[in-house]
Amino acid sequence: MASRVYQVWEGRNFIVQIFFIKGRLMFGPDTRSLVITLLLIVVPIVIFCTTVARNLLHEFPTYNAGYVILVVTILFTIYVLVLLFLTSACDPGIVPRNSHPPDEEIFYGSPGPVDASGLRKEVLVNGFLVKMRYCDTCKIYRPPRCSHCSECDNCVERFDHHCPWVGQCIGLRNYRYFFLLVSSSALLCIFLFAMSALNIKFVMNDHGTLWKAMKESPASVILMVYSFIFFWFVGALTCFHLYLIGRNQTTYENCRDRALNRRNVYDRGCSGNFREVFCTKTKSSRNNFRAYVQEEMPMRVAREVKIDDSEGDSRTKVQDNLEIDNNLLKIDIPSL
Repeated sequence: MASRVYQVWEGRNFIVQIFFIKGRLMFGPDTRSLVITLLLIVVPIVIFCTTVARNLLHEFPTYNAGYVILVVTILFTIYVLVLLFLTSACDPGIVPRNSHPPDEEIFYGSPGPVDASGLRKEVLVNGFLVKMRYCDTCKIYRPPRCSHCSECDNCVERFDHHCPWVGQCIGLRNYRYFFLLVSSSALLCIFLFAMSALNIKFVMNDHGTLWKAMKESPASVILMVYSFIFFWFVGALTCFHLYLIGRNQTTYENCRDRALNRRNVYDRGCSGNFREVFCTKTKSSRNNFRAYVQEEMPMRVAREVKIDDSEGDSRTKVQDNLEIDNNLLKIDIPSL
């Protein structure tokens, strides 16, 4: 029975293979860190809803503002969790591997297989020549802005970085979700800090001093400290990626180009760069993980033919036109 792509995937990704979602979800190799990120979001929200928001319900009995705060908190958290799922569970833009190196040639007198690690190709991007490096692992010429992730062991289009917090590469197909996740997390931190500070104010009005209010509502103090610390992390990350989007750069390109003093050839102007990230349709995945694997047909043995040249010396030539009945048998069976 033919195998499906997700069953023989060569990368280090974790592809879900249970129940009806077989091959439909792809996570990175470090999925445990995703669980930690999930807890870092959910646990403080649970504490907020069961302590701070509960107290605010009694402080706004007339206008139901306490219930509005509670509902907004829950909906905002669900929104952040959906962004986390979209970022970590999708194909970030993996370029399919080749089973054999492209443009294979036979060299007479070669002592062994040709090392293709130094091969280059060039393409024209915005009037500038950009080199396409050859990937020995994936056996492909990497498209422009593509890089091989050592964590996932895949070539990823528009590779930005491998994020351990979401356990996935950030690339062409999930960068928008990643930025929205980071920026929304920063807003959530601001919201938690503001509501916890408001609760401290109400408690202080009842007990007279700030110190007594802090002892009366330690959960508010903990949430304020927690959200303040994490805001500097996700807030700084949001500002950094706003800078990268404005320049149409990835994190990888920013570090590399700054070190090598290279020119950014992808810059389309600030407005054009933002439109490219937020106003374009997400490209379809190049990989159909539920498709059946293409099986190679046996290759006939190449014949060695003695050929006499004009000087009368004979040499052995491996015929260039190797006869292959069907190089790849494509099994075109729709995914179930």
